Amino acid sequence: MVKRLLVPFFILLFFTLRSSAQNPSKIIGFVKGTGGGAVSSVTVMLYRSKDSALVKTKISDTKGRYEINVTQKGSYYITASCSGYISVSSASFTITKYGDTVIAPVILLESFTNEMQGITVTGNYTKPLIEVTAGKTVLNVENSINATGSNAFELLQKSPGVTTDKDGNFTIKGKNGVRIYIDGRPTQMSSDDLPAYLRSINSADIQSIEIISNPSAQYDASGNAGIINIKLKKNTKNGINGSVSLGLNYGIAFKTPESFNFNYRNKKINFFTNYSFYWGNLQENLFLYREQSDSIFNQVNQRNIQTRIHNIKSGLDYFISPKSTIGVIATINLDKNTDAAKGYTLIGPIGGNPIDSLYAQNIMPGNIINTDYNINYRYADTTGHELTFDADYGLYENNKMSYQPNSYYDIIPDTFLYGNIYNNITSVHINIYTAKLDYTTPFKKGKLEFGGKTSFVTTDNIYNVYNVINYMPQFDSTQSNYFKYQENVNALYVNYNKSFNKKWIAQGGLRVENTYSNGQLTRFISSPMPEDSVKHSYTDLFPSASITYILNNDNTFNLSANRRIDRPNYKYLNPFETRIDELTYEKGNAFLLPQYTNSIELTHTFKNKFNTTLSFSHVQDFSAQVIDTIGKSASYLTPENLISQNIVNLNFSLPFKITKWWDIYTNINAYHSTYKGNVDAGMIDIHVTSYSLYMVQTFSFLSNYTAEITGYYDGPSVWQGTLQSDPMGGMDIGIQRKLLHNKADVKLGCEDLFNTMHWRGTSNYNGANIIASGNWESHLLKLNFTYHFGNSQIKQSQHHTASEEENKRTGTSGGLGGN
Repeated sequence: MVKRLLVPFFILLFFTLRSSAQNPSKIIGFVKGTGGGAVSSVTVMLYRSKDSALVKTKISDTKGRYEINVTQKGSYYITASCSGYISVSSASFTITKYGDTVIAPVILLESFTNEMQGITVTGNYTKPLIEVTAGKTVLNVENSINATGSNAFELLQKSPGVTTDKDGNFTIKGKNGVRIYIDGRPTQMSSDDLPAYLRSINSADIQSIEIISNPSAQYDASGNAGIINIKLKKNTKNGINGSVSLGLNYGIAFKTPESFNFNYRNKKINFFTNYSFYWGNLQENLFLYREQSDSIFNQVNQRNIQTRIHNIKSGLDYFISPKSTIGVIATINLDKNTDAAKGYTLIGPIGGNPIDSLYAQNIMPGNIINTDYNINYRYADTTGHELTFDADYGLYENNKMSYQPNSYYDIIPDTFLYGNIYNNITSVHINIYTAKLDYTTPFKKGKLEFGGKTSFVTTDNIYNVYNVINYMPQFDSTQSNYFKYQENVNALYVNYNKSFNKKWIAQGGLRVENTYSNGQLTRFISSPMPEDSVKHSYTDLFPSASITYILNNDNTFNLSANRRIDRPNYKYLNPFETRIDELTYEKGNAFLLPQYTNSIELTHTFKNKFNTTLSFSHVQDFSAQVIDTIGKSASYLTPENLISQNIVNLNFSLPFKITKWWDIYTNINAYHSTYKGNVDAGMIDIHVTSYSLYMVQTFSFLSNYTAEITGYYDGPSVWQGTLQSDPMGGMDIGIQRKLLHNKADVKLGCEDLFNTMHWRGTSNYNGANIIASGNWESHLLKLNFTYHFGNSQIKQSQHHTASEEENKRTGTSGGLGGN
């Protein structure tokens, strides 16, 4: 399987390593305001006219001037965008021979203070599938054929530099502690619930996925490995606009991802609403072989999840004036599901035949409600002053019931020995209150940003266990508990960015965060433990800095460093036991500490598109999932703080234009990771060298057809600090056809074409030798039809919520409104 997956990567990479030997042509242009004055710090993007492919990006200097070198003849046009101005495109111009100097048409930017009746955009602008800059990778999902019929979780599994373990935890370039954002807002869910929520987000509603390895001080300091920001689609057109998407997926069973988007905008208001629905079954398999003491436990589990998910997002923006906007947004996620699992475990002596067996079933109907309500205000003038305020209230509820019979049998003869039945009722209730204020102003020929944020989270976790005896549930006070966790984080930050000359650009920031947390465990027995009440109060400084040196038109260097924190999830702080079956359970750790990461990253950019990044990270008090044992037969999983984790990472980002109809993007990532720790269960000293390969090929043929091939491969690695995994990889294919004058498209794709996405890992720690493997319903056939309705007049969004401003700081533009 390894050879079958690796050979296509290296064959294609060999053919793509070509470059032009022609002397570059030079494009010189100027950006001015309506009054004729120069406009600096404008993002200038050069596109080819024939296919609207992005060629290069530049920033105008203090004289409004920019200069771009190109190596190909042909017709081009310029698009310019800047905060406080309407984005516009120039007329097309042509480079007729190599080495020419061409003066581009002057760009005239109109500010929001002038009346706008609508701007008709000519030509079809299509962003590249993947955009890479220093510290950030953007996957433009709306341009991906293979994203059809997928959800956010599946897309993240296959994003460049991102990997997931068997439990759905994400890593970036070998580092765990990834923080997931939705439209600039951090999610507040446990590691168990987050994958389910991400699976509820239809790819038809996603505009892009931003992978940010070195966030600046404006972001929350949480997230050791960085931030993944999922940006939902937005619409900036006047009048009534929208789309309808219908999908059908088939693996083991049918699945139906559907979505509807509607937007209405005029001079005073912007109303938008999104609705998506997912119906289907998902099957997973787990194989667990465990040697403990003198016995072998060989377990086979199958899990089937039936789910019905509704996602609704609506909002209204009111344009008070050309400079001021106020808005409200409501987001509602409803997930009704039934999780049915069955497992069969053979038990016997090491070196002998099985003697006993355990048959366990678990039926868990559940109901999840996840809502967020936001009010926002934004003020921005044409001189670079900007004020944003954002207030949110979020509610998360997860109610589940579990009915789990455990039956033991004698293998020879096949006779029933005894059994235990457990009935669990769990309820998770989370209230989230946040408020955020940001201000941006020009300062000493640079940009100064400062602001603050406060958040308050309360979590109520009820876990009631009943032993079913003679078909009657009896409350088990020794296994039941009530856990309440409160956390308050207050933060202030300042950040400054300045271009000193044409060669040097510097950015520095400092964020200070004060954290207070209080975990209270109430047992239904009269024997309190020291871990029942744990309080923490600490204040931390999180500096960040970067410096960019532009050696010449072809070579740019960026050096960045930051410090971040990853606070324990409330689930991991609950010290009580959650049984999976008679022999396997999980246990929290009330004394789990936050982990801190110090990172430094050096990036070289060649010809504005080839990126090489070398980074080093040191993680203090690394949090790992450690396997421990109880007696001769039981084992449990619990989080522990190790001493440290060190990671050295080397990453290559290689986009190539093979022909006018064939594009390839390749990402090669390699890292060496060291885990060391001395915990109660014993010593941990693990060294691993791993790598990952990611390649996307896009083809354009005939007049309305495009095709896409995506390949991904992860080498051997370590999951959660102790489980050493085997390589894993797969390949997706898809084809798209435009219909009805480009208002509709049909996409057909196959996910995990060769059905190779199977995982396997081993662990030999503290008396338990474990071999675990599994797979899920990754081999899917997907069909999707999308129809877009509305006019073609585009009007720049005039509002950004505070979370949108966070999106903008990552280098993207546009507001949250107009979805």
